[in-house]
Amino acid sequence: MALFSLLGAGQAFAEDAPASAPDAAEVAAVTVVATRNDAMRTQMASDNAVSVMSADDLEHTAVHNVAEALALLPGISVQNTGNSFFGGVDGASRGEGMFVGVRGMNSEFTLALINGVNVAQGMPYSRQVQLSLLPPSGLKTIVVNKNSTADMDGDAIGGTIDFITPSAFSFRDGYASLSVAGRVESRARTYDEDGLGGGVSGEIARRFGRNDQFGVYVSAFYDKRTFANSMVAALMNAQNDGGWAYLHSATDSGEGVNPAGMDKEANLALTGLNVGVSTGHTKRYGGNFSLDWRPDDSLDLYLRGSYAFAETEQNSTLNQFVQNRARVFNAATGLYDLNLTNSSVRMWYTTNPEDADLSTVTLGGVKRQGAWTLSPSVFYSEGGNDRPDHIEASVRNNQSDRFNTGFLTPYSGLFIGYNKDGYPMPLLTQAQRDLINNSGTALLARRAGQLTEQFSNQQKFGGRFDAQRDFDGGALSYIKTGVKYVQSHRRVTSHDWTNDHFANLLGKPGVTWNELGLISGYFDSVYPGLYDIRAPKVNHDRLVSLFRQYFDANAAAADLCYLNCNTLKGDENVAAAYVTGKWDMGALEVIPGLRYEHTSIENTYWNNDSKARRFETNSTKYSEWLPSLFANYRPTDDAVYRASITRAYMRPALVQLGGSETTTRGDNSITVTRGNPDLKTLKSWNFDASGEWRNSAGGYAMVGVYYKRLSDYMYDNGSTTVNGGQSSGGTQYNGETFDRVTIVSPTNGGEGHVKGLEIQLYQKFDMLPGWLSGFGAGANYTRQWTQVDIGGGEKKRMQNAPDELANLKLNYVLGNLTVDLNWNYAGETVMAYNRVAGLDYWTRPTRRTDLHAGYDFGNGVVLDLSVSNLFKNYSYWAHVGENSLAISDVVNSGRTTLLTLKYDF
Repeated sequence: MALFSLLGAGQAFAEDAPASAPDAAEVAAVTVVATRNDAMRTQMASDNAVSVMSADDLEHTAVHNVAEALALLPGISVQNTGNSFFGGVDGASRGEGMFVGVRGMNSEFTLALINGVNVAQGMPYSRQVQLSLLPPSGLKTIVVNKNSTADMDGDAIGGTIDFITPSAFSFRDGYASLSVAGRVESRARTYDEDGLGGGVSGEIARRFGRNDQFGVYVSAFYDKRTFANSMVAALMNAQNDGGWAYLHSATDSGEGVNPAGMDKEANLALTGLNVGVSTGHTKRYGGNFSLDWRPDDSLDLYLRGSYAFAETEQNSTLNQFVQNRARVFNAATGLYDLNLTNSSVRMWYTTNPEDADLSTVTLGGVKRQGAWTLSPSVFYSEGGNDRPDHIEASVRNNQSDRFNTGFLTPYSGLFIGYNKDGYPMPLLTQAQRDLINNSGTALLARRAGQLTEQFSNQQKFGGRFDAQRDFDGGALSYIKTGVKYVQSHRRVTSHDWTNDHFANLLGKPGVTWNELGLISGYFDSVYPGLYDIRAPKVNHDRLVSLFRQYFDANAAAADLCYLNCNTLKGDENVAAAYVTGKWDMGALEVIPGLRYEHTSIENTYWNNDSKARRFETNSTKYSEWLPSLFANYRPTDDAVYRASITRAYMRPALVQLGGSETTTRGDNSITVTRGNPDLKTLKSWNFDASGEWRNSAGGYAMVGVYYKRLSDYMYDNGSTTVNGGQSSGGTQYNGETFDRVTIVSPTNGGEGHVKGLEIQLYQKFDMLPGWLSGFGAGANYTRQWTQVDIGGGEKKRMQNAPDELANLKLNYVLGNLTVDLNWNYAGETVMAYNRVAGLDYWTRPTRRTDLHAGYDFGNGVVLDLSVSNLFKNYSYWAHVGENSLAISDVVNSGRTTLLTLKYDF
């Protein structure tokens, strides 16, 4: 995939320290990499394999946030949905990238840092970091480490991403800037929603004192986007409402049994459908600061901090059709063919609110004394991902309670056809159409709401001390050693309550949402351009008010499971030490290293067995030795050849170690489901080799290969059990004796591998005559092959690992005008394993074309126009089976246009 650099003069905020001496630079010391050329020099000068996104790259992207910007780098994949509080089509319908993976690995395998500080992982049931919190305007440089030297944290099988903010010494003295922006989202406009948004950001840098020894830098941002995105949720219908079956079955059962020898994927049929619109907004604000004191050339002291907060309101309305299944015997084939009878017509309203925050602060210094360099620091990070008031409710024609006996709408035949693009097209009867188009008055109200309050937070604090001894003369360049300690506290709670049916509460039949004041109008089309049925606009505040009115607080307070079942507390302490050095032997550099990390984890969880009902604890310890060896050959200043062997690992998510304990009691037997504190870490041997070249005309090329050998594989499974293995638990449980005790808990998988090829090219064409000299072009491409044992010898492709990733870019500079055209491609992935049905969930490839144009008016005034997803390609498409689109979730989030005016002064 291609990373195309942005051309033009360096910005006023370019680093004071000249980029013309890259061989003496270390990536860890970089504050701001201003231009693409600087990024290329930094990549080549690095001891390990890195990709660098410069300040220009970030300012010239046409994306929603930093996660999407990272997709322009080679080997970086972006997921726009996850698990836990929001997953599948719910998360994807926000229409923005959320999580980032490196080199085919799931985003959990990627370590995120801000200014070298370990970012708190606020997601409740995983080790992911939600990078959609961060806008492209909030940072200056991003360094993606594809492998880790001994002085870096070892829990980064995929890689380490360091988001670097500047200091006052990164700018000319007295620098300040102010930016204002406006945005519009096209899909919202198709719903006659405004789809408008915008933002403001600014930064200021000042140096003062004798010889400008003090520096202060402060930046701040605020932005808002409003969206209305279309979604097809057929996979959701199949998962939640059983809306699928085999077309041809060996038996007359509802879902059917796939006949021997028949292709399962070709035999899939969709028997129902969810289709809807997701509306809402996201507000983000935050900023960065840096305080620096440089009294002389031997001492640097600093205090750096960052903060980002995002509040999302997301409300989704889905028209639903759930069909009853029947079978007709086909004498010619001896099979039972699908024939649907009767239909439940429904409308479902569900929300996905989120309050997310991420903050870091670090205090440290660098002291140079003779041949020694000492670098102490202490740091703190906090992250939260809360779902404060998720609510859902529905209406349907077959509502049954103490006052209503619902009815089903007659139907016969199959329910779904497909258009030329693979979208499912419901074959609606007029009765179904009439019911759904008038759902506010024609369908009966169900329950008075289900409200879920979920909160997740992690705090990290710690310190590190590094000491380096440099040597003059001889092959040994330096020896470096250090220690680090990180203490983490995680808290997750979730409270869920469902009210009684409206009819029972009001004491009468026939209650509709229109009567309750819950309908405030209709969307004329639930999915413009595809489905012409209407969807209601739900009065959210009225629904919340009704839930609160009928909520039984006393009953909730007496329900121990409501209070405690989904509570998880975990403390994790990691102590590390390392030693490394560099030998310079002419053109050859050799960097061996050894790192040791010891982890201690204590989990507190709820035991919901009827004879227990109490909090319990378990503990886990890990000790990992992580050797590394890097060799870099630099025959000239314009070429470097690399080879490395490193060891890395990943600790299991805390929910897998200490998830809540539940029991199912049978006839003198009991099945216990709980976390497994004996889970092993996922480990990897990583092998890398690459070559990088540059020319005097602004060209750069990189070709690399990599191989990861994995053991004890684990994958992201949200809040549910990974590889839920069963084992005999003997005959005793909680002091009781049974004939049989069965334990169900997470287990590790087996071995696996990742093989990959990366290519990155860029060339400016200054050598061409006249106006042609303004062109530049580039590309990057990643090809990956993955296979893992997910348990019991079952071999699969690795989760969320695209087979191909690519970028193409064409840029042009003419005087003060810059134009950039980007094309991004991400190949198909396995989104989730489905071991029961044997049909995994896949995502289709995504394509996005972005356009940026900027004009510098002089005197510090720059106007930028960015258009993301120029051709309105779908942003998400998940389906059951690798080759079938019969059961699909699809999101169309349209095109986003952003106009930004910036003034540097």
